[in-house]
Amino acid sequence: MMDAEELLEKYAAGERNFHTLNLRGIDLKGANLSGIDFTSADLSGAYLNDANLSKANLKNVNLTRASLTNTNLSELVNGYSLNLTWADLSGANLGKAHLDNANFNNANLDNANLRDATLQSANFTEASLIDANLARTNLNSVNFTNANLTDCNLSQAKLNNVILKNTNFQRAKIRGVNLLQKDLSGINFAEADLGAANLNSVNFRKANLQGTNLERAELQKTDLMKANLDNANLKRADLTGANIYGATFKNADLTGAIMPDGEVYQTSTDLEFGKPETPLAKEPKEINIMTRKVIRTDKAPAPVGPYNQAILASGQMLFVAGQIAIDPRLGDVVYTEDVVKQTEQVMRNIEAILTEAGATFADVVKTGVFLADMNDFAAVNAVYAKYFSEDTAPARACVEVSRLPKNVLVEIDCIAVIGG
Repeated sequence: MMDAEELLEKYAAGERNFHTLNLRGIDLKGANLSGIDFTSADLSGAYLNDANLSKANLKNVNLTRASLTNTNLSELVNGYSLNLTWADLSGANLGKAHLDNANFNNANLDNANLRDATLQSANFTEASLIDANLARTNLNSVNFTNANLTDCNLSQAKLNNVILKNTNFQRAKIRGVNLLQKDLSGINFAEADLGAANLNSVNFRKANLQGTNLERAELQKTDLMKANLDNANLKRADLTGANIYGATFKNADLTGAIMPDGEVYQTSTDLEFGKPETPLAKEPKEINIMTRKVIRTDKAPAPVGPYNQAILASGQMLFVAGQIAIDPRLGDVVYTEDVVKQTEQVMRNIEAILTEAGATFADVVKTGVFLADMNDFAAVNAVYAKYFSEDTAPARACVEVSRLPKNVLVEIDCIAVIGG
């Protein structure tokens, strides 16, 4: 095992190759080791605070629990599979370093500089990167599970195939990044800057986007169901086809935004044609947007005209079209003479549509039953009762009609309140 004094003497004499050495716990604080080659060396627990390791070769080096605060690791020529598990890299400079497949599990990188570094497939699970600079860094296939990136700068970083699970992006700068189709459900983006980001088809369900800057962001077909967008900046954002059911927009700025239905949002000022004589008390304005989403499933009969299986309005009200005894697998009416089996098929079709919309029979508040012959009521009601208990059954209307589509014997529609 080489001690610090011997290593520094050899380095001063021009030696740079220190492969596979056991240097556990070595104290090299403040040392100038620029260009050194530690390939496969064991420096776990080493003290390298304020040291200069710029342009070093740290391939397969073990720096587990090493102290590298304010260390210069810029322009590392090779940091492949470098192990920095539990290492303290606060304030360290890793700018332009090559660190593909490096392990930063539980490492402290607060205030560290990783600008323009290459970190493909690196592991940052449970790592702390508070106020770190990752601008223009190559982070393709990086694992940020449970990482804390509060106040981190990720502007123009490459984030293809990045794993983001329970990652904290509060106040992070992520302008112009591409997060196309990522699953970001439940993630904290409060006060983050996602201006002009590509967020098409991203899953933001239940995400915290309070005060987030989403100006000019691409949010087409994004799932914002139950997301918190209070005080968010959505100026000129494109929300075409987005799912905003149950999302909150209190005091959000949607000036010029393209809404899910394709309409451009206008401010309340734009829509005012006159002002009340007595000024209204200034209270926080809550934006309530009436929205609609078409529900489709191949587990229920496809529409045969200008209608849909169901429409989900404002995230809670579900209107299910009248269902008849068509088996979706056959595309045709079944049990033409058996009202009991027809009713069972109708209820299966309704159940499939409710499931697709995230609802159950317990959410149904109103049904309409249409019979070709009121004498069939008892038989239909016996099947119906299997799906609705008497004490919580929805309101219902039942009528006899002169004729039903395809000459079926029964048709049932319903209205549900999801989560109600």
